[in-house]
Amino acid sequence: MAVKNVVLVHGAWGGAAHWRGVIPLLAARGYEVTAVENPLTSLEDDIHKTRTLLASQDGPTLLVGHSYGGAVISGAGHAPNVAGLVYIAAFAPDEGESLGALLARDGAPPPPDGLLKPDADGFLWLDFGMFHGGFCQDVDAGEALIMARTQKPIAARCFDDKAGPAAWRGKPSWYQVSSEDHMIPPGTQKWFAERMEARDTLTLDAGHASLASRPDDVAALIDKAAQAL
Repeated sequence: MAVKNVVLVHGAWGGAAHWRGVIPLLAARGYEVTAVENPLTSLEDDIHKTRTLLASQDGPTLLVGHSYGGAVISGAGHAPNVAGLVYIAAFAPDEGESLGALLARDGAPPPPDGLLKPDADGFLWLDFGMFHGGFCQDVDAGEALIMARTQKPIAARCFDDKAGPAAWRGKPSWYQVSSEDHMIPPGTQKWFAERMEARDTLTLDAGHASLASRPDDVAALIDKAAQAL
């Protein structure tokens, strides 16, 4: 196996445990899997934390990001041991772009009123009652409740931070589009995949949290990318 290491990067309003459905599937295929726990305090902070974990990997590594984690891997993916990138319903900013501006491209509708709940410390939460329908409508109610009540807020500044040079411009990349996503417009996801000239684009009839609702498909795409490298 040319690429034995897989590093998973979570998105906003979640943590490393959002990958709990994917991790055992990859481990069963023989991969050394690690999921980073990012602070979600700034894009720079999260890229630094991910790079630190990448530096501990022994050999070529496939870097995978979900949602906001796509912006993180676009920066951290310049590490010399990163062989490729996989985006799971994720942002893929180019240099100088912010996530807030990308969300608004082509007049895409904003998140539903009341979904985002800013706090006094500059962090954004998702409303508990709207979490299931807005973030992960295709997981069961019990799983959605756990995800909502263990959510990790993200600093609002992360949506204004400008991205640096994009690793996907120089490294092979794969993309999974969630066609029923209520957080990142599916059309924007398709545009990310087309712009990066993804080697393969997998479209799932899934909500934003496809890593939780469709772990078998997500793990299969990651495995396919690793095998291709």
